[in-house]
Amino acid sequence: MAELLMSPFALALGAVWGALLAGSGAVAALAHRRGPGTCAELVARTRTWWWILGLVSAALLLGSGATILLVAAVSFLAFREFHAIVPIRMADRALLALAYLAIPIQYGFIWMGWYGMFAIFVPVYAFIVLAAAAAVLGETRGFLRASGQLHWALMLTVYCIGHLAFLAVLPLARPVAAGGAGLLLFVLLIVQGNDVLQYLWGRTLGARPIVPRVSPGKTWAGFLGGMACSALLAGLIGPWLTPMAWLPAAGLGALLALAGFAGDILMSAIKRDLGLKDTGTALPGHGGVLDRLDSLTLAAPLAFHVIRYFYGA
Repeated sequence: MAELLMSPFALALGAVWGALLAGSGAVAALAHRRGPGTCAELVARTRTWWWILGLVSAALLLGSGATILLVAAVSFLAFREFHAIVPIRMADRALLALAYLAIPIQYGFIWMGWYGMFAIFVPVYAFIVLAAAAAVLGETRGFLRASGQLHWALMLTVYCIGHLAFLAVLPLARPVAAGGAGLLLFVLLIVQGNDVLQYLWGRTLGARPIVPRVSPGKTWAGFLGGMACSALLAGLIGPWLTPMAWLPAAGLGALLALAGFAGDILMSAIKRDLGLKDTGTALPGHGGVLDRLDSLTLAAPLAFHVIRYFYGA
């Protein structure tokens, strides 16, 4: 922890706190000018960001163990939320209990740094066990849909999100001062920052939606503006937090913006299929846990494998 406090990681994290403080001041001024009622959702969203940043900062500063535990807890909440919004058969309740066991097992592999088992446990072994158990239960009505839903939930909320935790313990060929905490902070800043940037560009210049039937609020201006700014931000902070030079960092930033957009659209499609606006109410101003994680579901695996392939030990 002492080394982190003296590293570029501390400067980057301090800059994030400063940006949130400035943003909170701007929101407070806007609410004072327009009236609290007109900015209630924006105020709630900002307050929730303070809690999120506080928890993430504490985990990163405490080390990889605390980071893995935090991401595991988030995976658990996201998995539970997914099955709170998706209707399940009575026969599948026993399968749900079995699926929950996959969460500590998967994160146990991350704790041990066992990449081989981490990479195949959910998509191979958990899939085989759960499919076989579902068949043994003997309920054939809705079998295919129920099996697909269960495995999708594990893939999105445990397997994909688990890559964030593995970044904290990923061995690098050329260690950097920020360590695994820096890698994780880099990914979170680019992907979550891209969400904000897309929103700002979309509200400022957006007019033409990209996928109006899935997410009418997503515009070409927001998408392209967010991607350009994310690439620029990644190029600036990448050499500080990761082993990447500015150009490959900027390239990865653009890819993460694209993957984040795809993850957001994916979750929007699921919610539209279910007739929902949000996946829950756990995070005031944001919706549910899945509403906050959607852009990370596809971006986290992409970031992990790019960094591991080109810069891993």
